[in-house]
Amino acid sequence: MPRIALALLCWLGILAAAPASAAEPRNFIYTGDLAEHLDLLDRPDIEGAQVVYPWRMLEPEKGVYDFSAIEADLARTDAAGKQLFAQIQDRFFLPDARNVPQYLLDDPEYGGGLARQYDNPGEGKPVGQGWTTMQWNPAVRARFQALLVALAERFDGRLYGVNLPESAFDPLSEDGDENGFTCDAYFDATLDNMRAARAAFHETQVVQYINFWPCEWNNDHRYMERAFALAVEQGIGVGGPDIVPQKRAQMKNSYPFFHRHKDDLPLIAMAIQEPTLTYTNPETGKKFARDEFVAFARDYLGVDVIFWSVEAPWLAE
Repeated sequence: MPRIALALLCWLGILAAAPASAAEPRNFIYTGDLAEHLDLLDRPDIEGAQVVYPWRMLEPEKGVYDFSAIEADLARTDAAGKQLFAQIQDRFFLPDARNVPQYLLDDPEYGGGLARQYDNPGEGKPVGQGWTTMQWNPAVRARFQALLVALAERFDGRLYGVNLPESAFDPLSEDGDENGFTCDAYFDATLDNMRAARAAFHETQVVQYINFWPCEWNNDHRYMERAFALAVEQGIGVGGPDIVPQKRAQMKNSYPFFHRHKDDLPLIAMAIQEPTLTYTNPETGKKFARDEFVAFARDYLGVDVIFWSVEAPWLAE
């Protein structure tokens, strides 16, 4: 065989054996009020929006649902030819934000409905306090799962995706056993909600945010391992509220599992929220740039969709 032909065959063989480069993540905006950011939705480099809907907004009275906010946002994304991802929010990061239905707070069956938690609002920011819904209380969890079923009946196949909030929960020291919280009960409740969401939605993507677990570091309770295994088994997407390249805390918790399972999960959807934008690249001494976020998300985490805070500097360019 002529040398040129032989060389060409060898080169083609190398190309065939080389792994395909990872696809660029799709860009969505992240907001609590889509109507205020329709100009961003009109950008050709934005494919959709993730909007946060507090539980209280969606269920103003027990068993009475108001999905008008989601309908309005769907009309906006449909008109723009874009997609909508709904985050069903059951935890809140301000001391006075208790945005669950009033009956959960008042009815003794639900044990108060909410538990206090610490909140880390970003690099160099003082730790604050907020609330998380007591999903480990079976009565509370049953009402949350009823909400998921009602949402699926109205929006399955119309919403691009639905995500459940982050797994992280840092209880205040004065809480704990008095409200029934245990680490195992919290973990089991989260997985139960994952199964319920997957059973309710058949066409819409379902994503569980997984970043940390209370009482666990570096998978020492196997919570992280078991949660990702369930997601792979049941075809549940996984995501998280923060992409911070090589951040030590995340590298000792969820990030290696994203990397390990990036080819096994149906969808990886992660956010760059306001606190994420505060972090500094230790190598440059500057805030992480857009391309640094994207490269780490694409190459290590296998992210398919990035939810960008509307405060991301590149969106103002």
